[in-house]
Amino acid sequence: MKKVYENWPELFSKETIDPKWWDKFEANAKAASAEIHRVKDYDAAKKEIDTILKEFDPKSIIAVGGEENPKLAEIYAGLNTAAHPVYTDKYEIAEHAPTADVGFSCAEFGVGETGSVCVDTYSYEARVVGMLPPVHIVFLNSNYITENVSTAFKIIAKGFKKGHMGFITGPSRTADIERVLTLGVHGPSRFFIIAIDEA
Repeated sequence: MKKVYENWPELFSKETIDPKWWDKFEANAKAASAEIHRVKDYDAAKKEIDTILKEFDPKSIIAVGGEENPKLAEIYAGLNTAAHPVYTDKYEIAEHAPTADVGFSCAEFGVGETGSVCVDTYSYEARVVGMLPPVHIVFLNSNYITENVSTAFKIIAKGFKKGHMGFITGPSRTADIERVLTLGVHGPSRFFIIAIDEA
């Protein structure tokens, strides 16, 4: 999968990324209706995902990140069944995105100030997995947290040449109709962050 920058941790420094901002990130993400599951490793992440998916019983799943991360590829392969297929090929994602029930993606880092996750959305498949399914589950390394948006843009500026980046802050929301807050009108109504402590 094509990315704005192939290895984001290369751009991090002790001045820009620090796990000490985790508590601030978690509080602000929850305030924006994100549902956070912090786990120690990918084995624990798989158990959390199994629990989450039981609630939705998805008929199809689209997922990115397995090409870069063998542990994610294992999780996706374990979820993939004839009754509940997991599509990871970019062409299959494009075909099934409009009807998929769940989308999996990866965040490069979190932003403490807003509770947002920063995602590299250069490729089409990276964009649709987080926009079209009603449930979006994103993987985040819990050690990769920056203090604020200004610092986030400094990190992005180091590696950005062309493409697309995005910040996701909770599920889709709008208050256009009679000023009543509604979730999931223009995108996912449920947004889960699987925060993994393992490097």
